[in-house]
Amino acid sequence: MMKNTQRQLSSSFIKLCERLSSDINGEDKNKDLAAVFAYMDANRDGRISAEELKKSFKTLGEQLSDEEAEAAVKLSDLDGDGMLDFEEFAQLLKGGDEFTEEEQKSKIMEAFRMYIAEGEDCITPRSLKMMLMKLGESRTTDDCVVMIKAFDLNADGVLSFDEFVLMMMR
Repeated sequence: MMKNTQRQLSSSFIKLCERLSSDINGEDKNKDLAAVFAYMDANRDGRISAEELKKSFKTLGEQLSDEEAEAAVKLSDLDGDGMLDFEEFAQLLKGGDEFTEEEQKSKIMEAFRMYIAEGEDCITPRSLKMMLMKLGESRTTDDCVVMIKAFDLNADGVLSFDEFVLMMMR
């Protein structure tokens, strides 16, 4: 039950990045990263746009919404040009190892904000349902109550930032 809930809550972007990075090991890491980068860089301009990212995911059998693609690029776009160069892409896939605790917390906060409704400070069943709909997942409010309950440590019916962090770290 816990695994299903987590799978429903995490975006296809995170799953694909984990799959790509877990396949990459040792000395072949940069060569493999370069191959993945070249594959995603459809127009060969040395940068990956949100649109190229989205098309690559589709080819790999994963759905990535416009919001997810833009958020993924925005999270890793260090120079602010709206695209990912190779270094930014490599940093994105390497993930946790090289980010400071502060950077990790900041990225998780960005993800958290995507799931909360305007003026709220926690994820409610309603806000979760709305975000899942944006991501193409149709869920009932009852489904969302169950999903939240799996990570709701203080049983208040909503996910606080700290509870969300614990869920993301699993």
